[in-house]
Amino acid sequence: MENRSWKGWLYLIPAILFLGIFMVYPLIDVFVYSFEENYNFASQTFTGTGLFNYSYVLHDAYFLQAVKNTFIIVIITVPVSTGLALLISLGLNSIRPLKDLFQTIYFLPYVTNTLAVGLVFMILFKKTAYSDGMINLLIHWFGGQSVDFIDGPYWAKMFVMCFYTVWVVMPFKILILTSALASVNPDYYRAAKIDGTSRSRIFFRITLPMISPMVFYLIITGFIGAFKAYSDEVAIFGTDLNAAGMNTIVGYVYDMLYGNSGGYPSYASAAALILFAIVFTITCINLLISGKNSIN
Repeated sequence: MENRSWKGWLYLIPAILFLGIFMVYPLIDVFVYSFEENYNFASQTFTGTGLFNYSYVLHDAYFLQAVKNTFIIVIITVPVSTGLALLISLGLNSIRPLKDLFQTIYFLPYVTNTLAVGLVFMILFKKTAYSDGMINLLIHWFGGQSVDFIDGPYWAKMFVMCFYTVWVVMPFKILILTSALASVNPDYYRAAKIDGTSRSRIFFRITLPMISPMVFYLIITGFIGAFKAYSDEVAIFGTDLNAAGMNTIVGYVYDMLYGNSGGYPSYASAAALILFAIVFTITCINLLISGKNSIN
């Protein structure tokens, strides 16, 4: 038994070294940077240690705007995309002859390049001197007034951002939920139909409890993914997200490192750890809720 145990640890050593070098060490390094005040990357020097970097970040108007944008995207897109994916998955599960075809169609946005999809959305919504864009043409057709969704009011830009995010993340959720629905034992449905149970009661008493682990998995990963949003915003609004008022926390971290106002790894590290704390807290809350529901 001892020989087998040592052999198992030998097999794990490459993975442990890889995780230690590329994940654990950078995390420790970021933690140290976040407390070093006025850190100079070129000379590797700093003037002192303390909580000044966290205070600066938490009082920075750009960071507060990024936090607001990120939370709006998370609060809107995660439940909407999960709910729509569940409805579409239930529909796909009921049309078995064309199920594989529709699954492929719905999955296409997920395998398409994010920037390419963002460019298409920008063309659809952007108002220029030569064209109001396809969406504004539809608004005109219904008697409404055109809206500049890309360079216009904040609510319009946030609508495009949320719409785009839902469009991008929903295919993966549909694939997971259709697989979960297919794994439900059909005997439960047959027994319920024999008892004359209504469709709504079947859904809430059989289908939803059986696929709840997958639903909570999608909610948790959805929260994590939405909090890490950055490339989606760049695809639609360009690289200067602060000017557009559409930056996110990850975008703020990137700007502090490499943007026009970059060169501040200490501020970027503090912002990254604040994001880590937010995501960790929300993930723990979701896990506690999912654990209680699975016990019940």
